Amino acid sequence: MTFTHTQRVRILYKTILKLHRGLPNELQVIGTNYTRDEFKRHKGCNEKEGEVFMNEWTNYAITLAQQMGLRGPKTGAEKLGIPLTKEEIEKLRDDQVCQLYELKEESSKPKIIENEKK
Repeated sequence: MTFTHTQRVRILYKTILKLHRGLPNELQVIGTNYTRDEFKRHKGCNEKEGEVFMNEWTNYAITLAQQMGLRGPKTGAEKLGIPLTKEEIEKLRDDQVCQLYELKEESSKPKIIENEKK
């Protein structure tokens, strides 16, 4: 069975959102929001950018699935994610560096305990 580009994008998107369900709550919210934003942002990108986008997000999905194991993060690798190399960071555009910094800031915020919210 051959899928169209749109079908492949939807399958990848849904797969990533399903994988995020196995993340700790804080990471799930950040990851899901970031994923939605990135997929919306690249909806009208050119073919070359689309190919890079799909490759990178496919690699992300594969890595996340491997690190989480069969039953979520507790059965997979001890740490989630992989560090960026110096070369990878140097290839980023200015807007991507800003996005990365914002993501770092968001993920570094102290946890709010449910009882403190009320």
